Parts: sequence; C-alpha cells; structure tokens
Amino acid sequence: MHQKKDQFIIILHNVRSALNVGSIIRTADGCGVDHVYLTGFTAAPHDGVKAYMTQGEKRIAKTALGAEKNVPWTHKSAINDVFVALKYDDYMIVALEQADTSIDYKEFEVNFPLALVLGNEPNGIDKQTLERCDIIIDIPMRGSKESLNVAVAAGVVMYEIMTHK
Repeated sequence: MHQKKDQFIIILHNVRSALNVGSIIRTADGCGVDHVYLTGFTAAPHDGVKAYMTQGEKRIAKTALGAEKNVPWTHKSAINDVFVALKYDDYMIVALEQADTSIDYKEFEVNFPLALVLGNEPNGIDKQTLERCDIIIDIPMRGSKESLNVAVAAGVVMYEIMTHK
C-alpha cells in the first residue's frame, strides 16, 4: 500500500447502511479522498463484473451517484489487515468516535498520510479497534441528540481534514 506524502484514506468499519456507504463514498469523491476501505460487514459497491446487483449494491449506487466508480475502494473482511499495512506505511490512524479519550475534531493536529476510521451507526467503533488507532476525535454535540448520522459526521470531518492538505 505505498502512499503519497499527503495521502488521505477512509475506512468504513461495520457500517450497517448501504445508503450511508454510498453517501460517504460520494463525499469522499468531493473531498478528493485517495482510497476507501470497506471492512467487516460494510457493504461494497458493485464490482462491475457480476451480471446482477444486490440490494446493498443498488443502495450504494443510489446515493453515491457514480462516485463509487471514481474513488478507488477495497473490501477487506478483517480491519486488522488494513491496519497492519497502514502502520507499516506510517499512517496516522484517526477514529471518529465519542469516547472518554476523544478530542474535538478541530483541535487535533492533522498529519498525512492519514486514515479516518468510521464505524457502526448505533454502536460506534468497537473498543479493540479504537485501541489500535493513534487518536480518537469527536464532533461536539450541542442539542439533545448524542451523535450525528455517520455519513453527515464523515462529511464534516473529511472537509475539515482537507483544509490541511
């Protein structure tokens, strides 16, 4: 996984909704993200080879609007395989999650190459995955809800990170 100095990738780990996956891929395209890794049970876009599309692939295509053909993506069942390669290539691995140790997304020092990890909608990123990340960031919430939709949160943070590229 040889990277450029300013490489920015996204890892979607155990994201339940294919609609969110498509939306995040579309935003990743708009931000100029270099690669998207889909890990765990996260749905993947249609590979262009099979004659048919699954329901999940149709949902991704519906919200990605073709971005899934522009942004390079890889599906890996085990996030560990991706983390090993990223650590080898000196990526800063950043989890977007509310945790006791998380800091405001506007206050962390952005360093490239960078991998942003986004997780499961209702349950967040599991503890073992968080422990492998270099830093945990969050988006402060001001209202009664505890969090944003994963696709909305991804867009907020991706655009903030891109201001440093």
